[in-house]
Amino acid sequence: MTSRAFPLAGLLRLRRINQDRAAGELAAAAAALRERAADRGTAMASLDRSLSRVDSAQALSAVAAARASSRSMLRELEALETRSRADLDRAQNDFSAARAQTISLEKLEERHTAAVHAEDLKAEQLVLDEIATNARHLRGKQT
Repeated sequence: MTSRAFPLAGLLRLRRINQDRAAGELAAAAAALRERAADRGTAMASLDRSLSRVDSAQALSAVAAARASSRSMLRELEALETRSRADLDRAQNDFSAARAQTISLEKLEERHTAAVHAEDLKAEQLVLDEIATNARHLRGKQT
């Protein structure tokens, strides 16, 4: 006889919690990547707009220093974006693994539910058969 309650219900709840956590981390990683890409885009747009007029050696040195600083900042932003992309890939893999674990238990739960339902139908049929047998038996005695 099949137990009425799914015996792995606690584990399934834990797996669903892990899946929800992984989904949250995936969403956060995707948001971080979008933010890094936006930061880089903003920096690039800012650099495109900054046309400097050079009318002395001192201004030329300042422009050269600013451009070197900007290149360094862009490299840092690109490195952050690359790291964010790797974090997103890791989060996607973690979510996929958590989802796969949850799905396997959900399938077991579905089978368990189907087995319990089948037992219920079998028990109901037995009761109906017993009632029909008793009714025939009583009709046979009355005639």
